[in-house]
Amino acid sequence: MTNINSKSSEKKSVMGWIEHRLPVFSFLDHSLGSKYPAPRNLNYWWNFGSVAGICLVIQILTGLFLAMHYTPHVNMAFDSVEHIMRSVNYGWLLRYVHAVGASMFFVVVYIHIFRGLYFGSYKSPREILWWLGIIIYLLMMATAFMGYVLPWGQMSFWGATVITNLFSAIPGIGEPIVNWLWGGFSVDNPTLNRFFALHFLLPFVIVGVVVFHIWALHQHGSNNPLGIDVKTPQDTIPFHPYYTVKDAFGFGVFFIIFAWFVFFAPNSLGHPDNYIPANPMVTPAHIVPEWYYLPFYAILRAVPDKLFGVIAMFAAILIFFVLPWIDRSKVRSATFRPTFKIMFWVFVADCVLLGYIGAKPAEGVYLIIGRVATVYYFAHFALLYYISGREKTLPLPESISKAVLTSHSAH
Repeated sequence: MTNINSKSSEKKSVMGWIEHRLPVFSFLDHSLGSKYPAPRNLNYWWNFGSVAGICLVIQILTGLFLAMHYTPHVNMAFDSVEHIMRSVNYGWLLRYVHAVGASMFFVVVYIHIFRGLYFGSYKSPREILWWLGIIIYLLMMATAFMGYVLPWGQMSFWGATVITNLFSAIPGIGEPIVNWLWGGFSVDNPTLNRFFALHFLLPFVIVGVVVFHIWALHQHGSNNPLGIDVKTPQDTIPFHPYYTVKDAFGFGVFFIIFAWFVFFAPNSLGHPDNYIPANPMVTPAHIVPEWYYLPFYAILRAVPDKLFGVIAMFAAILIFFVLPWIDRSKVRSATFRPTFKIMFWVFVADCVLLGYIGAKPAEGVYLIIGRVATVYYFAHFALLYYISGREKTLPLPESISKAVLTSHSAH
């Protein structure tokens, strides 16, 4: 018994010694532990922020080990990826986890974004929190694009050529920007080298923005399914153990899905042409980006003019920065906004349709559907501005705790 007590006191003294000099334990407890109050009605849609953090860690760790064996040279990049797959111990697993992890990361982030749209998490006082989330998304898109180029397969090479050429549409300075991106006059070794360097660097930039994102989140606390503010201590519960357990369950479900793709369908989310070495002399029949870019690719192709197509593609993302002012409703959650709820699901369907059209050839009926879907994409925000100032909303609950306890007593 004395031995156990001495070990316990030694542990406490070590933790106390560290805490006195670097208050890391109290910081974690205040930010993610029993001292951090969270709304008591958070559901499993709130798991995806934590899951996204896990995805980021997976991508950084697997990317670090892959970089140890990858050679960023046009004559050796494809072969070095094959070397990783065939010769490096568990290299196939590292590559598949990294490739599938990119898709899983985007799945999680898309769900996280649409959850924020549904429950009004972009509204005051969380506008900067929302902005930081969109910045993270933009950095993810840039990182994933550069990573897609690294295997130096057919789709890597031609995807890089098409996407970087979009900047040539900018009047006057377009061509110099493209040449600067390429490091020359075509997609070649300098392009691959700088894309590799940036692909390695940007995840750490994302980590920095994530820190600010969490800081902004803790400033006013999480939004909740009711979209009403915390009013009394009864409206909250400690983050640990209630939500750490909930997050752990979410992690378990996520890793089961993740593992299924890694071990049973690792190439289902990629393009088979990327297993053909890059050949500047042979253009693929149909150049398509990764699936998570397809809605924006469909918007780009829907506009006949190249410059206006590029503007529309970037505007489709940048419009989310002004969303807190487009949506003028004082009510956050779609639960109490019947008209907005219908608009939300139509918008989701429109985004899915754009993704489908982006994977199809830009011709015939696909082009017509893509143009209609693009028009509605932007019309959604105009309609939202008009309707949000006039819609009739349902009465809000008096408090989170009362709504939760009433719901439980009804069951």
